[in-house]
Amino acid sequence: MFLNLRGSGSLYRRVYRALKSEISAGRLRPRSRLPSTRALALDLGVSRNTVMLAYEQLIAEGYLLSRQRSATLVAGDTPPRISSARADVSPNKHAGLSSYGRYLIKDPAMPPAGSYEPRPGVRYDFRYGRPMVDAFPREIWRRLLAARGRTDSFEAYGYASPSGYEPLRKALADYLHRARGIACEADQIVIVNGTQQALDLAARLLVEPGEDVVIEEPHYHSARLSFEAVGARLIAIDVDAQGLDTTQLPPKGAKVACVTPCHQFPTGVIMPLARRLALLDWASRTGAWIIEDDYVSEFRYGGQPIEALQALDRTERVIYVGTFSKTLFPALRLGYLVLPHVLVRPFAIAKWMADRYTPTLAQEALTDFITDGHFERYLRRASARNATRRQALIESLQKYFGTRVEIAGENAGVHLLAWINDLKAREVGSVIARAAGVGVGIYPINLYYLRPPRRAGFLFGYASLTEAQIRAGIQRLSQVM
Repeated sequence: MFLNLRGSGSLYRRVYRALKSEISAGRLRPRSRLPSTRALALDLGVSRNTVMLAYEQLIAEGYLLSRQRSATLVAGDTPPRISSARADVSPNKHAGLSSYGRYLIKDPAMPPAGSYEPRPGVRYDFRYGRPMVDAFPREIWRRLLAARGRTDSFEAYGYASPSGYEPLRKALADYLHRARGIACEADQIVIVNGTQQALDLAARLLVEPGEDVVIEEPHYHSARLSFEAVGARLIAIDVDAQGLDTTQLPPKGAKVACVTPCHQFPTGVIMPLARRLALLDWASRTGAWIIEDDYVSEFRYGGQPIEALQALDRTERVIYVGTFSKTLFPALRLGYLVLPHVLVRPFAIAKWMADRYTPTLAQEALTDFITDGHFERYLRRASARNATRRQALIESLQKYFGTRVEIAGENAGVHLLAWINDLKAREVGSVIARAAGVGVGIYPINLYYLRPPRRAGFLFGYASLTEAQIRAGIQRLSQVM
């Protein structure tokens, strides 16, 4: 324990004043345990009697409590805290920040707390991105973690590769070939802490300030933020009923195009083969990189599985991004990149610079979860449950809204986009507030546009709600809309 003993007076008074200051300022919290007199004397380089005198004075004044033959604690009720707030001595609160730092703090809504904080009073929360954690085989996951945690191997407690745990990369290469048609080698895969780190690394490695980046309109908001933060000039290309309109791609190219071809976010449309080939041809001709965000391709409720864009790439222009946050659970901060060979080393180095490597224990458990067959069994069960919840949502919207609602993206993923035809865009805020008043959480589509749409739309996530909750929530929503 460190205490500042500067000042005048006897040594025990200086120890007393330092401890009293820490308690009054709240840095030593009520009921927190103090070191023994012997231990603190050793830390401070003073005699034990000096510390004992300081403790006794603080006990007498009510700042500390002594338990016989046990511990010395900070009292539960201490005198009012002394404010430790400091005046802002800088005339410019942005002084010293780079342009990147100034961009990050310019928006008072950053970081977006609404994406993870609970909403008091909201019983039926249609928030996007909350997966079906109620069906996740938690007992199997705990068993796998425990088994890996009992290892005595030195490697388990040492540093690891920035590219990720090699057996996991091999398991992913096998799985991606089976499920997504991707032919890649394990050494093309870099494990990251979720999709957001993948996008951040790509933005910082590939884009210079002022260079063009193509994004979809509408688009994944956090992808846009990553590229704006490095100074990219964004080119928003409209999404229609067949996904990104490739006829609008800039003829001279761009540095990067960030797309969601297998399940466009947030509209849910699927890009047909002709447009996929046109996008790949454009990238090959202009030298652009394509970032394929394949965020929930595992959940599809009709038709044949869709081949990943990366599987069609013959000139190595596609960077494939996958994640387990939406398929398993968000707290598992594990995602991955499948990279063209020429980008593997730069991304591995950038990952090493960012945080050295992703924690190994979760990677080891996930490797077992995949290779033992639990992952694909769980996906089949979760897909079946999601399908029934999706159907309950569609039926409820149609029952309570009829022709007022236009539904998009109903064949895949874990959310629906619903346009409310007779609701004006300026009325969206008041509807959200009224819905919250009856315990229903709904979320507008405007956030995902550079140019906000003129009509009102909402994103409905359904994976974390039961069919009964979905029906009750939509019924309540219809009463306030």
